[in-house]
Amino acid sequence: MIVIKLGGSVISNKNKPFSFNENIVKQIASEIKKFYPEKNFLLVHGGGSFGHPLAKKYEIRKGMNGIKRMIGFSKTHEAMLELNKKIVNIFLEKNLPVFSISTSSIFLMDNGKMHGNVSIIKELLNLEFIPILFGDVVLTRDKGIDILSGDKIISHVAKKIEAEKVIFLMDVDGIYNKNPSEKDAELIDEIDRSIQFKSTTGKFDVTGGIENKLKEAFKLHCPVYFINGMVKGNLTKAIEGRKIGTRIKQ
Repeated sequence: MIVIKLGGSVISNKNKPFSFNENIVKQIASEIKKFYPEKNFLLVHGGGSFGHPLAKKYEIRKGMNGIKRMIGFSKTHEAMLELNKKIVNIFLEKNLPVFSISTSSIFLMDNGKMHGNVSIIKELLNLEFIPILFGDVVLTRDKGIDILSGDKIISHVAKKIEAEKVIFLMDVDGIYNKNPSEKDAELIDEIDRSIQFKSTTGKFDVTGGIENKLKEAFKLHCPVYFINGMVKGNLTKAIEGRKIGTRIKQ
């Protein structure tokens, strides 16, 4: 079972609201197609330029605060459904049997901890569907509403389904020792849990950027890859277990 995170910066331009990288998603689907059904997959995608701008505008992370924020909660969810539909349609066109699961319908948060039953996900996998979840707004017991990131979904679900490996698709080649835009930035081939880092987030990112990805990835007990999902062939290499991007030491 391979879990793949389609990062928001890969499927969209996170600094341009409601943009969608259709050709990149088609490329990703084509690479997965080469391995299905011999390998099973579970997909999770981020909010990108659909979810983040609205979540930021309505300050969803601050919790319930009247009708305006409730409207924003619903608008953010609808935006994520719109993005999810675009991705699902591309995979279906490639004859890949993806099945969308609305994150907010199966998970609940309580003081930062996830609660929910993954039995539906397991049954879909048993039937050789490709479940696809996504970062979304979610109900919480402590403050009413919040955001549940795709990265947190992965760390929760991948352990329960005993994932073979997890692959994070990004818009850079992996994890760097400093901001990758700096000339002397160096790609880290392998990292361990003692690494010190500083996160760089996009204009609209409300879920923690690189720092959050690493935090959630460190919870996993399988090989974890961070690769550039914009480059054709990279995903294929990661699925095959070849050297690519950054890998977390186990």
